[in-house]
Amino acid sequence: MTGTTEPVTRYQRRVDRVKHIVVERTGLSDAKALELAVHMVHELDTLPERVR
Repeated sequence: MTGTTEPVTRYQRRVDRVKHIVVERTGLSDAKALELAVHMVHELDTLPERVR
């Protein structure tokens, strides 16, 4: 079997982790949870290092 698999980046793993938490805690749909997770990860990534 020679299927092509797309590599999973660290960014994708972070978004998936946040999405899982959002779905678990809020009961939002996967699509809405993904939208929120992408926004949250983006915001965390733009924080200056000293603040983190």
